[in-house]
Amino acid sequence: MLYSSLFPQFIAPAVDWPVAAQTGLLGALHMAASALVYLAVGMLPRRVLQTRPSAARAITRVSGAMMIAIGGFLLVERLAG
Repeated sequence: MLYSSLFPQFIAPAVDWPVAAQTGLLGALHMAASALVYLAVGMLPRRVLQTRPSAARAITRVSGAMMIAIGGFLLVERLAG
């Protein structure tokens, strides 16, 4: 969906490169950029949380509370519907 809606505005049919090659290159660049972002999102917090155990505990507690809240919402939704 992303590729079919956003990429056509960046593809120039009048240049020497075929449209398929331009689309492939844009897709590869997008995948590489996304991989770098996800790598940074995964690695940087790990280092921070290893050096700050109190922050790791707080994040664990908040995420646990969020899971319980989501479970409660799903239970209420199932019982109501």
